[in-house]
Amino acid sequence: MPAPAAADPTATPSGARTVPIYRGALWVLASLFFIWGFITVINNTLLPHLRSVFDLSYTQTTLIESVWFFAYFVASIPSAKLIERVGYKKSMVYGLLAMAVGALMMIPASMIPSYWVVLVALFVVASGITLLQVAANPYVAVIGPAESAPARLNFVQAFNSMGTTLAPLFGGYLILGRSTGGTSEVGTVLTEAERLADAQSVQLPYLIVAVVLVALAVMIARYKLPDMGAATRRASAADRSGHSLWRHRNLVFGVPAIFIYLIAEIGVSNLFINFISQPEIGDMTHQQASNYLFLLWGGMMVGRFAGAAIMQKVAAEKVLAWFSIGAFVVMMVTVFASGPLAMWSLILVGLFHSIMFPTIFTLGIRGLGPLTEEGSGLLIMAIAGGALVIVQGWLADMYGLQWSFLLTAACELYVLFYALWGCKVTNAEPEARLD
Repeated sequence: MPAPAAADPTATPSGARTVPIYRGALWVLASLFFIWGFITVINNTLLPHLRSVFDLSYTQTTLIESVWFFAYFVASIPSAKLIERVGYKKSMVYGLLAMAVGALMMIPASMIPSYWVVLVALFVVASGITLLQVAANPYVAVIGPAESAPARLNFVQAFNSMGTTLAPLFGGYLILGRSTGGTSEVGTVLTEAERLADAQSVQLPYLIVAVVLVALAVMIARYKLPDMGAATRRASAADRSGHSLWRHRNLVFGVPAIFIYLIAEIGVSNLFINFISQPEIGDMTHQQASNYLFLLWGGMMVGRFAGAAIMQKVAAEKVLAWFSIGAFVVMMVTVFASGPLAMWSLILVGLFHSIMFPTIFTLGIRGLGPLTEEGSGLLIMAIAGGALVIVQGWLADMYGLQWSFLLTAACELYVLFYALWGCKVTNAEPEARLD
């Protein structure tokens, strides 16, 4: 029996034009999702590395990631304005080139070495990713019918998770595996010469990243992407009186849902290596722990591919509710258990986190019509919630790393609230589609 049309994340409704370029565009966009996921998760191996090089507290370590996600808050609105001025395609190219510049800045930062220059470099990379996020997420969401948007975005976000799955292996081998701090027992004190040598181990991986980014920018520049349909474009000033973002409950509660979810995701991934390295949990080196980080992000990849399939049959909000319950349960196990049970429960949360961002995003822009672009900008700005990972770093310093994961468990409960009530569409506008 042939599969129903909805099973294809790139499918368009019966009677609509089915243009092959849309499917090709989806695969091109998947490469963008892959690369920004890959680069974001290099941070998970970079943070324990920098903690060793600069002898940082948990608060100082998580400040690095806070700066990264603060870029989403700063750059989201300018990104939306740039997209309005130059279009989606050029904006994606500019985003990739900005990321390449930031990656190259890591080389002089490691030669000095300077904690503050590292922060600036990572801010530049994150600003480029923000531009990609503002452009690519709504583009994928409106490339087909609204009812299959969650499945479609979960599909391309699975490639994002593929990048996040491979990044720990890349960073573990080229950063932690080539440094004294990464291959030593937890608590080893490095000499000044060892710190300097360790700092310079980031040069090769970030040079490789910069070259790949430039090559991808050239590919996007040469590829013909279909234009966004008129129904998705920003409403004119004259029409604004009849439209208001704040009349859409799914967006109003969706913005804090993204913000709060990011606190959970980033807190887990950034403190993962430090947590399972502890003697009472996994008792291993940071390099060894990075191999298990591969499993955390691998669970997200599997969950997104599975979620894209499940949502062809089950409403996205129901899937989101069940996944948030699962995430809450495994986080409570992580807090109160020890040894392998605590380690594997933390790994398992990756599976339950998998569908949360793309599903919340698509539920958040559902029914926005010509306000889709503005709503998307607000949802991407909410990714700045990851900056509050510094709160978990402070909790870890004050009360212990394991107890700090209670913050993560609390975040899962808000996602459950959003799935059960907050995502209900109110005052729906005409459906947004690509022409």
